[in-house]
Amino acid sequence: MICPLHGPILKENLEHYINKYDIWSSYKAEDDGVFIAFSSIHGNTADAARELAKMLEEKGAKKVVVTDLARCDMAEAIEDAFRYDKIILASSSYNFEVFPPMDQFLRHLKGKNYQNRKVGIVENGTWSPTAAKCIREILDGMKDITVVQPIVTIRSKLNEDSRKDLAELADAILKN
Repeated sequence: MICPLHGPILKENLEHYINKYDIWSSYKAEDDGVFIAFSSIHGNTADAARELAKMLEEKGAKKVVVTDLARCDMAEAIEDAFRYDKIILASSSYNFEVFPPMDQFLRHLKGKNYQNRKVGIVENGTWSPTAAKCIREILDGMKDITVVQPIVTIRSKLNEDSRKDLAELADAILKN
């Protein structure tokens, strides 16, 4: 039944709806999994995000979701950020800042009081990588955010050292 002023009147399965309200009101994650949100300029950060996703799956992650912030529905990306208990933010550096799609995404999360999550950071920059510093500044304004080490820096394209760092990040984000 629908009340014209207040919406649906719930009479059945109340425990389900109360549980959902409890999760959402306390900013808990709904599912165990890793959400990788990336913003890439030339595709190298995208390649790193996809390779990291494969590593996580091989290491036993229950669920891994990868989203290109420059091409996705931002509302869906925000939903996934709240759905999963772990998130990895991978971004290119841009004009000594973070690439705008990542900046926009983080500001949406901050505006929605994002909290209680484990976060990994991957930055990409050839000359002067700055994305991680900018991401950290935004995350520092959020409650109960645990930034997992190592913060990975890629210099343009993945190489042997940055792949090793990605594997270390994968281990760290999955560790309880």
